[in-house]
Amino acid sequence: MADAEKKANQLMMEAEKKLTSSKGFLGSLFGGSSKVDEAMELYQQAANKFKMAKKWGSAGHAFTELASLYAKAGSRLDAATNYVEAGNCYKKTDPNESVSSLLKAIEIYTDMGKFTMAAKHHQTIAEIYETEVADMEKAIQHFEQASDYFRGEENNSSANKCQLKVAMFAAQMENYEKAIKIYEQVATSSLESSLLKYSAKEYMFRAALCHLCVDLTNARIAVEKYEEMYPAFQDSRECKLLKTLMNHLEEQNVDGFTDTVKDYDSISRLDQWYTTMLLRIKKSINPEDIC
Repeated sequence: MADAEKKANQLMMEAEKKLTSSKGFLGSLFGGSSKVDEAMELYQQAANKFKMAKKWGSAGHAFTELASLYAKAGSRLDAATNYVEAGNCYKKTDPNESVSSLLKAIEIYTDMGKFTMAAKHHQTIAEIYETEVADMEKAIQHFEQASDYFRGEENNSSANKCQLKVAMFAAQMENYEKAIKIYEQVATSSLESSLLKYSAKEYMFRAALCHLCVDLTNARIAVEKYEEMYPAFQDSRECKLLKTLMNHLEEQNVDGFTDTVKDYDSISRLDQWYTTMLLRIKKSINPEDIC
């Protein structure tokens, strides 16, 4: 590994020398463009050697230099590809540099009308903000942009996947109105497909929980609406849970609420998002009595 890194550093130095010599007066007379081509080849080799040595920051830098040269040469697709390579390397060590590289690739892809590619990289950036940086607002921004591009390219499945992420974060940030709107939209579109129809009940369940975080009466109205939209929802465990919880809320029965959630969780494991929402709803019963 140390040999690979040493060799990579040598290749980087050789590439820089080639570039320097190509810029002078003599260089322009004696094959300046071929020296640039040679430098590009050296950067490519150096980047791969750095990857072998797991020197991700250095690999990212080499790919960035290569991408920049492709951009100057007018090879936009090759430039974008290498900015993506740089972004993938930086992702292992420096999330912000990774985002910066991917944004450069996105700019090229959108200029070229390659919106599906741009969408995929917006999605990757959103996931970096979600998992590495923990900046939910920026994650939402990039998931929304990815969704818009996917939708424009008629890739509704990927668009919905991104929108569901937006709804999840919006609910966590207590922007329940936005979350409800998205969950209801995705549920409605799911009902139009025989393959996706079954998943509609999950989105209705999530939307109803968001309603319960705000107002019990509106939650009851929403559940009735969901039953009309999708009659099978009425017989689902999710719908039965919602109705039982709403009764406990009306009766201010915190113990009944807790026991009902525990019983449901023992059969259908509730993830962190559901747990967070249900705890918020539970705290609305007797806020001063619940820690």
